[in-house]
Amino acid sequence: MKVMIEWIYKTPKNMEVLLTSEMMLAADALKISDDFERTGRVKELHFYDEQHLKWTKKELTKLLKEIETEPQNIVAYFDGGFDLNTNKAGLGSAIYYIQNNREYRVRANEVFDELETNNEAEYAAFWFTVLKLEEIGVRHTKVTFKGDSQVVLNQLSGDWPCFEDVLNKWLDRIEEKLKELGIRPEYSPIPRKQNSETDKLATQALEGVIVSSKLEINGK
Repeated sequence: MKVMIEWIYKTPKNMEVLLTSEMMLAADALKISDDFERTGRVKELHFYDEQHLKWTKKELTKLLKEIETEPQNIVAYFDGGFDLNTNKAGLGSAIYYIQNNREYRVRANEVFDELETNNEAEYAAFWFTVLKLEEIGVRHTKVTFKGDSQVVLNQLSGDWPCFEDVLNKWLDRIEEKLKELGIRPEYSPIPRKQNSETDKLATQALEGVIVSSKLEINGK
């Protein structure tokens, strides 16, 4: 969860100025607000989240305690590979998140049959990734989706129209699932070189190598 700090600073001569910060992790914002308050010159202090909801320090502290056990700061990568000879697709997914103040990475892949195009394989990979998010308990939070499919990400964001019926069915299914889970998607297209992790997973799926793993990053 990210928030912006807004505070009214009071000078020794009783002049007041309204100051705001950039968006930052809520836990960091609370630490910085402690420093502000130690100056003794904070008249008012509030926090605004990415939905522009206003929080007091007490409310934000309580919220962070409540959501500490839920996945947060989630970045989900996806990629789909298509074999024209077999009409099979290899789907790759890699999800990074924080839970209980620890960082995790989930990797998974799968094979889908009877698809028609590479774009459909990319949609299937996105759908597969959404199902993995559901499995790890992602609910009512923002998720940044990254992939090298300009078609999928720009059509889901609404920047590009979708005229193919088969892709519209995938699009509708994905949007309905995101709404059901309360996921607020942020779509971030990346170059293919930056998506090598899920590209490899998709290729491995087509080769019959199935991966399903969860790793604590920098865990002891």
